[in-house]
Amino acid sequence: MSTIEGPAGASGGGAAQARPGPHRGAANGVWGMALFMAAEVALFGTLLGSYFYLNTVDRHWPPAGIQPPRVLLPLLVTGLLLATLLPVNLAVRASRRGEGRRTVVALCAALALQSGYLACQILLLIHDLGQFSPQGSAYGSIYFTLLVVHHAHVAFGLALELMVIAMVATKGLTRYWRIAVRNVGIYWNVVGALAVVVVLTQLSPSL
Repeated sequence: MSTIEGPAGASGGGAAQARPGPHRGAANGVWGMALFMAAEVALFGTLLGSYFYLNTVDRHWPPAGIQPPRVLLPLLVTGLLLATLLPVNLAVRASRRGEGRRTVVALCAALALQSGYLACQILLLIHDLGQFSPQGSAYGSIYFTLLVVHHAHVAFGLALELMVIAMVATKGLTRYWRIAVRNVGIYWNVVGALAVVVVLTQLSPSL
């Protein structure tokens, strides 16, 4: 008998769905997400290292003709993303108690705020593209690469979260989807921490 119940196991009775699964199955799923996020942290470490290396070899950072980044708006928008960690972690706690409805409500609240964050970041990115281009300098290249990669992680997180919301709402909190909710929590906590590092790096010429 497998230690991890797949989505097909959702057709069982309500009592079976509410029973906590074996610890080993949960550990396997969580370790998978942890390894994935470790790889993503390494990716961002490479990008951040490249940013600061290019900064040391370029006498003008940003180069002449490019205004230093604005501080207030990026910080406020990043604060919005960090605020979404509250409903995300509430959803994880609710899923551990077997409260499917509260899990879905909390994840929906997080999804709405995270979507607002991504929309604001896209608008800021479009504004920056109107001021300078990725092709014009090393600064522009690493600046836009760092932001676009982080925004792509946010978009992936939204898709992951939406899928989990749909499955929990329709299939219930089976053992499989409780692990999925926990993994969503791990994902967003890491992405939130990375957002802080990315925005501080982005704004470092103005700080």
